[in-house]
Amino acid sequence: MSAHDRPGAVPRAVRRRADILGVVIDDIIEEEVVAWVAESIAARTPRYLVTVNPEFIMEARRNAPFAQALANADIATADGFGVLLAARYLGTPLRARVTGADLARRLAAEAAARGWRVFLLGAAPGVAERTAAVLQRDHPSLQVVGCYAGSPWPADDEAIRTRVHAARPDLLLVAYRYPDQEIWIARNLAAIGAPMTIGVGGAFDFIAGVVPRAPAWMRRSGLEWLFRLARQPHRWRRILKAVPHFLWVLAREGAPRRGREAR
Repeated sequence: MSAHDRPGAVPRAVRRRADILGVVIDDIIEEEVVAWVAESIAARTPRYLVTVNPEFIMEARRNAPFAQALANADIATADGFGVLLAARYLGTPLRARVTGADLARRLAAEAAARGWRVFLLGAAPGVAERTAAVLQRDHPSLQVVGCYAGSPWPADDEAIRTRVHAARPDLLLVAYRYPDQEIWIARNLAAIGAPMTIGVGGAFDFIAGVVPRAPAWMRRSGLEWLFRLARQPHRWRRILKAVPHFLWVLAREGAPRRGREAR
């Protein structure tokens, strides 16, 4: 049984999913995600969410543990603009992006309002603490019960599980970047005890001001990749894989499946 088939795993509002080169993405908007997170925290059953961009999809084609971690997620949202384009091309359009960076900020506000306990795990040493300071400045009642860089390597799993479990968070945000982040979550979900775990990638860097984020108009236009390339030219190979190569593979392999809904 896949995660999407488990009772309560997928919000009733999700009526459609898009299968993009073997990775299934849910048709869900931010408001529905927030409602589902609240329901999951109330249920106290460990669940996790992934935010998928084209780089995830390309990586999943060659990385079986990563592909399995994505498949086992309870919800997979469309993070990258390219995912929306691909879903439309395949005849299963998705309504909106739900990015890790935006979701982290939105859930911090919800956590402050609802009394959820939040743990920030990942990023470089000190960045989680800086992220917590920004979020608590914006939401003074926010309960951040732990900040820890740690690492996604199996040798560190036991120490991290002990630390997180002792903090008893309702919401665990993990910022190790893909594919290690999702593999770490899938491997440790049952043992950490948090009812909701979400991989948020570079969200801590954005919130803490370590890395600038593209202007809103570029994000809305699907040009976030161009902003990153301009600021970090050394990332050109990664960006090439995420944008033109992804679209080329989609055109080559996705066309015969166009118009079919994910099963």
